[in-house]
Amino acid sequence: MDVLLHPTYFPNIAHFVAMLQADHIVFETCDNYQKQTYRNRTSIYAANGKLDLNVPVVYSQRNRQLYRDVDIFNTENWQIQHLKSLESAYRTSPFYEFYIDDLIPLFEMETTSIMEFNLKCISRIFECLQLAFSYKTTERFDMNPNAILDARGLASSRKEIKQVFKPYAQVFDEKHGFISNLSILDLLFNEGPNTELYLEAQNLQL
Repeated sequence: MDVLLHPTYFPNIAHFVAMLQADHIVFETCDNYQKQTYRNRTSIYAANGKLDLNVPVVYSQRNRQLYRDVDIFNTENWQIQHLKSLESAYRTSPFYEFYIDDLIPLFEMETTSIMEFNLKCISRIFECLQLAFSYKTTERFDMNPNAILDARGLASSRKEIKQVFKPYAQVFDEKHGFISNLSILDLLFNEGPNTELYLEAQNLQL
């Protein structure tokens, strides 16, 4: 089955389960941008628990901008802040040093479009996993698409999925317990090459 998704910022585990288990990936590129979604946010496991990393964007609710037309607000040093947050959260994880050099260029590049940047982040994760990354994009917005698994709802940060994925070791789990469905970065830094097997073994409930 093909799967329809929004390209989000370092997608959470549910997104990656859907992508790896799909026959083909289709990204929604014809929708209106919405606030409070994972389009410009990812969640990691920091020393004090769950921490959201937000990419600032230039957006006005009045204009009904298309997601693909929304730009990043680059006057803030958000890239440096995100990189420092990742280092603080994961520098003691088993595979942080193994992958971070491949990820750092994403936080150093000049980037404008939030959608294009998200696609680059997703592509880089596939490269880290040594997996081929191919996808199609929508040509028009369809509220109720046929013959495809509509997983666009996974982009909403307001409707967290109740599903708890199989626990794996996390840096601060002795302090706060296991936190499910974080950014793919949490799984990658903690599980490394086992990430692909973990994702394929999960049963996504939409």
